[in-house]
Amino acid sequence: MIRHLVHLRFRSDVTPSDKQALFARLAGLSDRIDGIVDFQTRRNVSVETPLVRGFLDMFWFDFRDASVRDAYLVDEVHQAIGVDIVAALDGGVDGVFVCDIEP
Repeated sequence: MIRHLVHLRFRSDVTPSDKQALFARLAGLSDRIDGIVDFQTRRNVSVETPLVRGFLDMFWFDFRDASVRDAYLVDEVHQAIGVDIVAALDGGVDGVFVCDIEP
Protein backbone atom coordinates (compact mmCIF):
# COMPACT_ATOMS: atom_id res chain seq x y z
CA MET A 1 0.00 0.00 0.00
CA ILE A 2 1.09 3.57 -0.70
CA ARG A 3 -0.23 6.46 1.38
CA HIS A 4 -0.08 9.71 -0.59
CA LEU A 5 -0.09 12.63 1.89
CA VAL A 6 -0.68 16.17 0.63
CA HIS A 7 -0.31 19.20 2.92
CA LEU A 8 -1.82 22.49 1.76
CA ARG A 9 -1.43 26.18 2.60
CA PHE A 10 -4.57 27.84 1.26
CA ARG A 11 -4.84 31.57 0.66
CA SER A 12 -6.73 33.41 3.42
CA ASP A 13 -9.64 34.23 1.07
CA VAL A 14 -10.39 30.56 0.33
CA THR A 15 -13.50 29.66 2.33
CA PRO A 16 -14.15 26.38 4.13
CA SER A 17 -16.85 25.61 1.55
CA ASP A 18 -14.35 26.23 -1.28
CA LYS A 19 -11.96 23.76 0.35
CA GLN A 20 -14.74 21.23 0.89
CA ALA A 21 -15.72 21.44 -2.77
CA LEU A 22 -12.14 20.70 -3.83
CA PHE A 23 -11.90 17.80 -1.39
CA ALA A 24 -15.23 16.41 -2.63
CA ARG A 25 -13.88 16.42 -6.19
CA LEU A 26 -10.81 14.54 -5.00
CA ALA A 27 -12.98 12.02 -3.14
CA GLY A 28 -14.81 11.38 -6.42
CA LEU A 29 -11.62 9.95 -7.88
CA SER A 30 -12.29 6.80 -5.84
CA ASP A 31 -15.08 5.97 -8.27
CA ARG A 32 -12.86 6.68 -11.26
CA ILE A 33 -9.56 4.98 -10.40
CA ASP A 34 -9.59 1.32 -9.43
CA GLY A 35 -7.33 0.58 -6.48
CA ILE A 36 -7.95 3.68 -4.38
CA VAL A 37 -8.49 2.14 -0.95
CA ASP A 38 -9.31 5.28 1.04
CA PHE A 39 -9.45 9.08 0.92
CA GLN A 40 -9.31 11.28 4.02
CA THR A 41 -8.99 14.99 4.75
CA ARG A 42 -8.01 16.64 8.02
CA ARG A 43 -7.16 19.99 9.58
CA ASN A 44 -3.70 20.39 11.12
CA VAL A 45 -4.07 20.92 14.88
CA SER A 46 -0.37 21.20 15.72
CA VAL A 47 0.57 23.82 18.32
CA GLU A 48 4.03 24.17 16.79
CA THR A 49 2.88 27.16 14.74
CA PRO A 50 6.30 28.28 13.45
CA LEU A 51 6.97 24.79 12.13
CA VAL A 52 3.54 24.45 10.53
CA ARG A 53 4.34 27.39 8.20
CA GLY A 54 0.66 27.80 7.30
CA PHE A 55 0.12 24.21 6.12
CA LEU A 56 -3.21 23.89 7.92
CA ASP A 57 -5.08 21.48 5.65
CA MET A 58 -4.22 18.05 4.38
CA PHE A 59 -5.61 15.07 2.57
CA TRP A 60 -4.39 11.61 1.75
CA PHE A 61 -5.15 8.74 -0.52
CA ASP A 62 -4.36 5.13 0.27
CA PHE A 63 -3.51 3.30 -2.94
CA ARG A 64 -3.43 -0.47 -3.24
CA ASP A 65 0.09 -0.22 -4.67
CA ALA A 66 2.48 2.06 -6.55
CA SER A 67 0.85 1.30 -9.91
CA VAL A 68 -2.45 2.79 -8.68
CA ARG A 69 -0.61 5.86 -7.38
CA ASP A 70 1.08 6.22 -10.75
CA ALA A 71 -2.27 5.96 -12.57
CA TYR A 72 -3.69 8.64 -10.25
CA LEU A 73 -0.78 10.97 -10.97
CA VAL A 74 -1.40 10.97 -14.74
CA ASP A 75 -5.21 10.89 -14.57
CA GLU A 76 -6.60 13.91 -16.43
CA VAL A 77 -9.37 14.57 -13.89
CA HIS A 78 -6.87 14.47 -11.01
CA GLN A 79 -4.60 16.86 -12.90
CA ALA A 80 -7.48 19.30 -13.50
CA ILE A 81 -8.37 19.24 -9.80
CA GLY A 82 -4.70 19.80 -9.00
CA VAL A 83 -4.65 22.94 -11.16
CA ASP A 84 -7.64 24.29 -9.24
CA ILE A 85 -6.07 23.44 -5.88
CA VAL A 86 -2.76 25.13 -6.77
CA ALA A 87 -4.69 28.23 -7.87
CA ALA A 88 -6.23 28.41 -4.37
CA LEU A 89 -2.94 28.10 -2.51
CA ASP A 90 -0.79 30.76 -0.92
CA GLY A 91 2.26 30.84 -3.17
CA GLY A 92 0.80 28.52 -5.81
CA VAL A 93 2.89 25.35 -6.06
CA ASP A 94 4.95 26.52 -3.06
CA GLY A 95 1.76 26.07 -1.01
CA VAL A 96 1.76 22.28 -1.39
CA PHE A 97 3.91 19.57 0.15
CA VAL A 98 3.58 15.94 -0.93
CA CYS A 99 4.92 12.84 0.80
CA ASP A 100 4.36 9.18 -0.12
CA ILE A 101 4.91 6.49 2.49
CA GLU A 102 4.45 2.76 2.80
CA PRO A 103 2.63 2.27 6.11
